[in-house]
Amino acid sequence: MSSDIRNLEPKAVWGFFYELTRIPRPSRHEEAIQEFMVSFGEKLGLETVKDSAGNVIIRKPATPGMEDRKGIVLQAHLDMVPQANRGKEHDFTKDPITPVIDGEWVRADGTTLGSDNGIGVAAAMAVLASSDIPHGPVEGLFTATEETGMDGAEGLEPGLLQGDMMLNLDSEDEGEVYVGCAGGLDGNFSFPLEIDPTPAGHVGFTLSVTGLAGGHSGVEIHLERGNANRVLFRFLALHGPELGLRIASIDAGGLRNAIPREAFATVAVPSGGAEALASAVAAFEETVKTELSSVDPGLHMEVESCDAPARVLAADLQGRLVRAVNGCPNGIIRWSTEVPNLVETSTNLASVKSDGERIAIQCLLRSSVDSAKDALALALGSVFELAGAEVEFAGAYPGWKPNMDSEILKVMQDTYEAMHGRVPETMAIHAGLECGLIGAVYPNLDMASLGPTIRGPHSPDERVQIKTVGLFYDWLLEILRNAPTT
Repeated sequence: MSSDIRNLEPKAVWGFFYELTRIPRPSRHEEAIQEFMVSFGEKLGLETVKDSAGNVIIRKPATPGMEDRKGIVLQAHLDMVPQANRGKEHDFTKDPITPVIDGEWVRADGTTLGSDNGIGVAAAMAVLASSDIPHGPVEGLFTATEETGMDGAEGLEPGLLQGDMMLNLDSEDEGEVYVGCAGGLDGNFSFPLEIDPTPAGHVGFTLSVTGLAGGHSGVEIHLERGNANRVLFRFLALHGPELGLRIASIDAGGLRNAIPREAFATVAVPSGGAEALASAVAAFEETVKTELSSVDPGLHMEVESCDAPARVLAADLQGRLVRAVNGCPNGIIRWSTEVPNLVETSTNLASVKSDGERIAIQCLLRSSVDSAKDALALALGSVFELAGAEVEFAGAYPGWKPNMDSEILKVMQDTYEAMHGRVPETMAIHAGLECGLIGAVYPNLDMASLGPTIRGPHSPDERVQIKTVGLFYDWLLEILRNAPTT
């Protein structure tokens, strides 16, 4: 195995992607990558703009003989999801990513790779830096903070973009064209912290759920993988009362758009109940492993002794919290009745965390039907309101409605068929692409999405298939060469 991805083909794309791995760029810590992109555009002598939302726009004129072509925006987001395996020491705000060539894939060493959406960024950079690629007017639109709210796309102002068409470079299956996506909504629920002194004679333990695959809560929700938060709270509901278990703190799940891989709780049980707790955890682990054996076989649950906590959740609060989390809808809610094999509506129970003041629960709701998304919000809100939680919905972003008469879609289909002898699959995706938000500001922008094959996004299993990067880039160049005339 090697880490020298710069020798892979196409060298221009992999070279720029390597540079991106050197620059820490987790969501909301994007100053360095934004400065890098501004410097990149300016060094090329291209018109470069950074807007108030943190987006970077780089404009390149048409090459000789291509001045009559419609302008194309190449759009990708600069941030990445920061996830690391347990025990992996990595500061995503300071440390570079270590890419590893592993057979036909490139992955990272124990962390997310950032191929989502770094390969798209690198491909656009390669076009902008080229001197031998024919194309009409091109704009690179590099958006900010996509992974935690699509802030850049939402803050994009009218009048900045000059192109007629847009290629979103954030898809994750080579040979497919995406022309629609789901909209999303954040569900935030919180309980004010109510505490009791830990009862006398109790001892402390840490409960952990680890080993699950996690993944992207949109494009991988249909795989029915385990949700660590659901596993932990199911155990607490089933066995907490019989064990006399009291919860002291919860640190379960993580990012809103990542299926939770790990969940931890500090608990207290009567001093004579340690053996019963260990036995209950072992039996429950076997039950859930059997349920998930074909889709997520790595589940591991563990009980470790720790200092007895000084305080625990009030019994009434603990009961309401456990019941609410268990009652919270999670996973696929409805399949599309119009598009085969497309999830229409889903929700991800992303995190449950306690601090010194509150217990906060976050879910990400997705749907390609706005009314269905609203109905799901009503259901989740009802569960948590009944449990006495504060309920807030925020961060709504629209879906992207397919346009099967799209001019850029026709170019993509024709060029792919000429290259490979078959028409690419055309579909919608159950994930949030920025096209919906950008289209709301630029309603006349003709849009479609393409990309290489990426697996395990939003988890340390993230990897990109090497050969598909070249296939994706070659297709992109053919689309540019065959851009429609004005």
